Amino acid sequence: MQVSSQRRVNRAQCSNCTCSPGLLSRTNKRSSWFAKQINLKRNPQGSSLSRSGSRKGSVFTINAASLCLPDTQEVNTSQRLAKLRQVMAEYNLGIYIVPSEDQHQSEYVSAFDQKRSFISGFQGSAGVAIITRDVTSMNETPDGLAALSTDGRYFNQATNELDFNWTLLKQGGGNISWEDWTIKQAIQLSLDSGSKINIGVDPKLINYQLYEKINFKVNESLKRNPKAEIELVAIKDNLIEKIWGEFEEIPIKNFDKSISLLNNEFTGETVKSKLERIINYIKNDISSNGLIISSLDEIAWLLNLRGCDIEYNPVFYSYLIITDEGEINFFVDKTRFSDVKIEQYLLSNHISIKPYEEFWINLIEISKKFNLMNKKFSIIPNSNSWEIVRNLKCSWIPNLRSPIEDFKSIKNDVELQGARKAHLKDGRALIKFFSWLENELNNKIELIDECQANDQLTNFRKEEEHFVGLSFETISATGSNGAIIHYKPIRGNCSIIDPNNIYLNDSGSQFSEGTTDITRTFHFNKPTKDQCKNYTLVLKGNIALANLKFPENTTGNLIDSIARQHLWNYGLDYGHGTSHGIGSYLNVHEGPIGIGPRPNAATSFLKPGQIISNEPGYYEDDEYGIRIENVMIIKKSGYKYAGKNFLEFETITKVPFCHNLIDKSLLTRVEIDWINNYHSEIWNLYQHDFTKNSLEYNWLKRETSPL
Repeated sequence: MQVSSQRRVNRAQCSNCTCSPGLLSRTNKRSSWFAKQINLKRNPQGSSLSRSGSRKGSVFTINAASLCLPDTQEVNTSQRLAKLRQVMAEYNLGIYIVPSEDQHQSEYVSAFDQKRSFISGFQGSAGVAIITRDVTSMNETPDGLAALSTDGRYFNQATNELDFNWTLLKQGGGNISWEDWTIKQAIQLSLDSGSKINIGVDPKLINYQLYEKINFKVNESLKRNPKAEIELVAIKDNLIEKIWGEFEEIPIKNFDKSISLLNNEFTGETVKSKLERIINYIKNDISSNGLIISSLDEIAWLLNLRGCDIEYNPVFYSYLIITDEGEINFFVDKTRFSDVKIEQYLLSNHISIKPYEEFWINLIEISKKFNLMNKKFSIIPNSNSWEIVRNLKCSWIPNLRSPIEDFKSIKNDVELQGARKAHLKDGRALIKFFSWLENELNNKIELIDECQANDQLTNFRKEEEHFVGLSFETISATGSNGAIIHYKPIRGNCSIIDPNNIYLNDSGSQFSEGTTDITRTFHFNKPTKDQCKNYTLVLKGNIALANLKFPENTTGNLIDSIARQHLWNYGLDYGHGTSHGIGSYLNVHEGPIGIGPRPNAATSFLKPGQIISNEPGYYEDDEYGIRIENVMIIKKSGYKYAGKNFLEFETITKVPFCHNLIDKSLLTRVEIDWINNYHSEIWNLYQHDFTKNSLEYNWLKRETSPL
């Protein structure tokens, strides 16, 4: 998140308010939000609310000043865009691209690297911003357009967060891609001005695969528009960094002594063994002499080290260069090691430690030596940046993906057992949480907002041994907020949980044993018939995928419809993938596997030992969201046909489904038996963890009772 001061604005300040004009234009939405807080009804007659946090016998009033801005920051991007366009003119740019990624191509990034969020105001983790400058404009403040492209997980969020300066480009569904939109704007600018238009981007922030894709599209477009002249150019000075400090304090990279060693009791394999596998791969499996590793989770896994440089992801900034002769150069700030023994541990495994900042100089030097020896590097186009390729002084060959990504995705027995243990711990915390939340809402008649619920869930997780932190920012969403697939509740500006509507909680933990990710959807009173139907259709899809047996060499795109089939029967669907890979005390989103309609799900076979999510959903805009997510281990089923082994899933998430939302009439006998067996297993696992007739015990007994 952005680091900036937050303040409460009162109504009298609005004449000079710094709120975004785009956000202010949504006054009706904000008024509607407050109305929802007022109109929470506990019974047919309704009830009043109190500032003390209870709904018992009091009158609830709102300070009109709070209608302007609770304790959050809203961004007016007009001045930011104007300043950026001035800098673009200095660099002779007609268009500037601002990606979401950092120089390691991370999915989630530190506050310092959230440059796209700064310029656009959009807080989602995925997307790209494109800013144009009218090169023919004679105005002191340059004109231009601004567009933000993101995928279906964030359409609602982007609509709410972008102000009037921005156009939302929705990825997928036959819409124009952001690359095509960018090139179209560049062509038009060139034709209008009769001059060359440069499209600039920080070459560290896009991978080489994306560079090639854009460059190809540029060349193809120029064939159709011979009078235009455009070029994609590398701008090593990041233009957002140049203007950021004029508008708010630039986040500081907090480099503390956070890099620690993960013991073999959790990893199941020594660093020596892992390095031998990689060096043998370089020697025997690819026609190159070295590998450049920039993906942070790959380095953390390979060296059995963990850090906390990116929130929720136990990784640390570093680079690694490995050659076929066993030379291993590790670029990291060694002053950040939590124990002096880590340096000796690395040196004993023949790993040379060099300053992180010296990576680029060493890359040039090593590649020059490779050139003299007629050697070449293997480059992973989707994880190595354009800047890495630009700095190579030797030949190189592309490799589909890093071998470490494949090795890392297949967990050993220790990691698999660790994942089971982690999910048992997480399940216990969630049972405590949902029983507590229901009691607070229905029996104590308390006001609990989405962030307070988050805090309580985290407290329950902290009670578990080897808890390190959360694996991503908890999605705690009541009512219509649940329809925003990656909803982010903001402290001071989030909703009170309405027990008369659906509540969705998507959350996860980092334990030393493993990483968890779970979504449960509950209704704490009487749901509508439609809500029950849609919940049950999602549940049927989850069970169908969990029960599936499939032949080896199957890719995730081939089985995606298994989870969607029951929704499709009613003309319904969801706008996100069904599954993603999960790390072992690493990133909660891990490649290379996935189940979904996107092309990346077709690039990798599902293999025994991989851990994957199962999360179909349904979202009724402005009403509610439903998602049911379990985590599964892929394993051999024991079946074989025509020489092919068949695989199956083992569900390791152990949290009950919502009895209240299940429409039994829509279930088959097989599905009912599966649910009953699943709930019986959960009951047997946890019943002795809670005092008999305690709140948790009674809730668990009720929610796991047979259908």
